[in-house]
Amino acid sequence: MPQIRFILPWATQETHAHPGQSILEVGKAANVPLGHMCGGVCACSTCHIWVRQGADSLPQPEVAELDQLEHAFGLKPHSRLACQALVGEEALEVVLTEESLKAYFSENPDEACKLRDKTKASK
Repeated sequence: MPQIRFILPWATQETHAHPGQSILEVGKAANVPLGHMCGGVCACSTCHIWVRQGADSLPQPEVAELDQLEHAFGLKPHSRLACQALVGEEALEVVLTEESLKAYFSENPDEACKLRDKTKASK
């Protein structure tokens, strides 16, 4: 099972995945704050991520994903939609974009409050 490392602005979160799972499914199962306003059906770009390591092990994006990525903010060469990128056999390092984090906290305002309180407590 390949290891997936999610890079957030305040922490790094690691988990394992089964080949064939979407990065979004893996993130949701590990409680990673990954936005997905459309529910993970490739109808928005809020699960936009940057695959910093292991991008070559992912299947090539299909036309629908490329079309949605045109609407994403901060597009980079290894930008993907987490709902469409399927884990292969190699480890991945995934950076959550500001767009995805904003979407997640917009969808889950209670989680934003918990994170804010946790951050205050650690200072």
